[in-house]
Amino acid sequence: MPELSPEAPDVAAPTFAVLTFAVSGPGNCVEVGGVPYVYADAGSGGFVLRAGCPHRGGPLHLAVPDSTGRQLVCPWHERGTSLSRLRKEIPAVRQGALVTAVIPAPPGSPVVHRRLPLSRELKPGCRQHS
Repeated sequence: MPELSPEAPDVAAPTFAVLTFAVSGPGNCVEVGGVPYVYADAGSGGFVLRAGCPHRGGPLHLAVPDSTGRQLVCPWHERGTSLSRLRKEIPAVRQGALVTAVIPAPPGSPVVHRRLPLSRELKPGCRQHS
């Protein structure tokens, strides 16, 4: 195993914020450093979702599950994003009407709570998936 040099530069550990916000309605979105996150339910359990599509930044909070229920389809480009991967990105726990999530947040990142609409298929409690 190679030895570490005492002159090796320190590598900054990633920083995170533990934030609690509403599952639905006013305050259902927490924006950290300009990146919005929402609680969504695609019919197989809820999760915290980064609201921007990883492909080109489209409104993933307005996406719908594909016919297999394995991907969310971005309304801008119709590109599918794996629900399995999305569920693993942001650790979160829901308790009643609130969810607490561990979100990447550089030091000093501004945090804003606001409302962000969701597609009908992603709203908590709406299980009308085709």
